[in-house]
Amino acid sequence: MKHATQIVAYMTPFPFSIEIDAPLGEARSFMRLKQIRHLPVTERGRLVGIVSDRDIKLILGPDFAYPEESTLTVRDACVCDAYVVEADTALDEVAGTMARRHLGSALVIKTGKLVGIFTTTDACRALESLLKSPPAGSPEAA
Repeated sequence: MKHATQIVAYMTPFPFSIEIDAPLGEARSFMRLKQIRHLPVTERGRLVGIVSDRDIKLILGPDFAYPEESTLTVRDACVCDAYVVEADTALDEVAGTMARRHLGSALVIKTGKLVGIFTTTDACRALESLLKSPPAGSPEAA
């Protein structure tokens, strides 16, 4: 029987997060500083969703002037029905779901707690790693 690679093997562990009532400008600045595009959102320490750089751009408009950023919080841009998977979920299942649903990330939990994030960048790294590894049973694997 073939052993399925779990998402935990390719996720980014211990992702940053932000509180849902934090100023939206704080989230945007933090994401720029850390060079990340997805930020898990918590409320009193409990995972409630995700905000992406795209979500922020959409709410602020093309010129980042309407509505005024200082009046908004992460709650205003947060996606609360984010794609969440358990750490032992198969990599192919997560990647397939992300592709079919056109998602940029999956939040990874273990016993209800956020333990990682799997993004399209992580998916590309996984693909690279898997393509460099010869298939089991091939002459190159011996």
